[in-house]
Amino acid sequence: MFGNLFKGKSEREKLVDKRKKLLNEAFKLSKIDRSASDKKYAEADALSVQIDKAAV
Repeated sequence: MFGNLFKGKSEREKLVDKRKKLLNEAFKLSKIDRSASDKKYAEADALSVQIDKAAV
């Protein structure tokens, strides 16, 4: 029951959270500054590659 309560996040979970945050920021920036939004999407895409490597 409490096994996951004290267990830290895995590297993959950290990367997924970071990617989710970047995509959220990119969406918000898309309404204001398209080039900054594109950079955030590119960073999120690079993290997707790292997530795939971490899953293997």
